[in-house]
Amino acid sequence: MSLLARIHHTRLNARALARLFTPFKASLEHVPVLEARGNRPLQMTFEDQLKILTYYHLEEHSSGRHLLQVLAQEDFAATHIAPPGGIQKSAFSEALNSRGLEQMVHVYENLQKQATEKLPIAKNFSDLGDLVAVDGSLIDASLSMHWADYRKGAKKAKVHLGLDIGRAIPQKITLTDGKGDERPQAERLVAPGQTGVYDRYYQCYKNFDKWQAQERHFVCRIKVSSSKTVLRANAVAPDSHVFYDAVVLLGTKDINQTKQEVRVVGYMVDSKPYWVATDRFDLTAEQIALIYKLRWTIESFFAWWKRHLKVYHLIARSPYGLLMQILSGLITYLLLAIYCHEEHGERVSINRVRELRSIIRNEAAEDAAVAGLGPPDIIDLDFSAYATS
Repeated sequence: MSLLARIHHTRLNARALARLFTPFKASLEHVPVLEARGNRPLQMTFEDQLKILTYYHLEEHSSGRHLLQVLAQEDFAATHIAPPGGIQKSAFSEALNSRGLEQMVHVYENLQKQATEKLPIAKNFSDLGDLVAVDGSLIDASLSMHWADYRKGAKKAKVHLGLDIGRAIPQKITLTDGKGDERPQAERLVAPGQTGVYDRYYQCYKNFDKWQAQERHFVCRIKVSSSKTVLRANAVAPDSHVFYDAVVLLGTKDINQTKQEVRVVGYMVDSKPYWVATDRFDLTAEQIALIYKLRWTIESFFAWWKRHLKVYHLIARSPYGLLMQILSGLITYLLLAIYCHEEHGERVSINRVRELRSIIRNEAAEDAAVAGLGPPDIIDLDFSAYATS
């Protein structure tokens, strides 16, 4: 390897953006090849799509037009993010709305696996099992998005997400129109052996029976008025915020009553009663109350994700393109989660993300200032050009 190449290789490995993108190397190993659908060659490869969409979320671009302008006019983005020769708006839109979804799903699933293996479960609730908070989030859609049914004069899409509570990272995802029922998504988002944590909307006695048969555990808030036939009452400590703990059959007999036994825990928070149904008989009532409290992790995730990664600033209008955008937003978050853990031993925070953005800009400026040494292809995802012999 020449001295110049060695210097480039050293600088590459030291770069923040290269370190952020390092998990891509493993995720791209077995990705299906993205092929052109005709005689015309692709204007951008899947790797180009992946870099561009990740960069869109990382740098908080306000729109697709803003992103394309940066790719064309900003030296760093034009050199290291945009494909050779640049990308036209029509070509970008066509690719986003019709190509790369299979590959994007593959990368997302691989990165999710990497994050699960690398990130530790929070110590304060590591003994509660594999917890997955489930919820849906509405996305404001344009009126031209006819598929995004919601109500007259308003179009919305809905993201349904399962969040790994212990590691605070996304797991599985589905996308529907705004009216899409959230309850059927539960079985897609929670695997057997995991414990789904649900808000009151997911209360369904038939599902409680079915989930138990499938070994999908649940902790679900229920209505105060829910009918309960007590089978066994558990002792409640007098100094506890828990005031009720019993094994019951939920619902009305011969109408909608559960066939399987369900544990119901009642507790107080700020003088407000909460009632929670579960099949977790192995935990204390206080632990069940804590698990439901942890459901708010997904609310915090949605708020942070939407605000700081601009995930809901639409750059696609079709279901295909919107899912590409959502998946790339989740991929960006997973990359940040791995980066923050490996570089700082911390979870994702906006302070660390802002610090990373500043480092990237500073490194780009340093490259431009170095006379006679142009910046290397620091975001070449396969890194093959820098392999040592």
